[in-house]
Amino acid sequence: MSATFAILATWTVLAALGAMALRKPVHAALSLVGALMGVAFTYLNLGAEFITAVQVLVYVGAVAILIVFVLQLTRGEGVEGESLAVQPASLGLGIALLVTGGLIAAVVFLPDWRAAWPEKGDVALKRLGEVLMNRYVVALEAIGLLLTIAMIGAVLIALKRPDSQPPES
Repeated sequence: MSATFAILATWTVLAALGAMALRKPVHAALSLVGALMGVAFTYLNLGAEFITAVQVLVYVGAVAILIVFVLQLTRGEGVEGESLAVQPASLGLGIALLVTGGLIAAVVFLPDWRAAWPEKGDVALKRLGEVLMNRYVVALEAIGLLLTIAMIGAVLIALKRPDSQPPES
């Protein structure tokens, strides 16, 4: 394991933990942006420049910013200090430790995992486009539809007004 990967992995895990543990929703969303950027830099470290660009554009540039906008548009003044963390933290910690242990065991006991890694030149942008538009076209369309529905839902949530308040004019 290289030092660069260790730094990026530590950054990503700490930012993801911050996204789950921070009390203010906006701070948690910004910590999520940090975790997504850590994943993007890990892709860059592996030599996958296109996937890095997609990660930054789609997740950091669109989804995370959409989350911040929804939080800004839907949160009332009294809700800002509300914790997003689940109260029974021991259950979440147990699940996280179980998943982490399974991943570590898979990496340690998997025979010669580096042999399965493709060479840099094997993954061409043209080939990726062909695979996405032929073999995975249904999944690609489903993801696009899901993101569109999420955006429409965010707008509808932001436009909803409580019945007790008259509309501002």
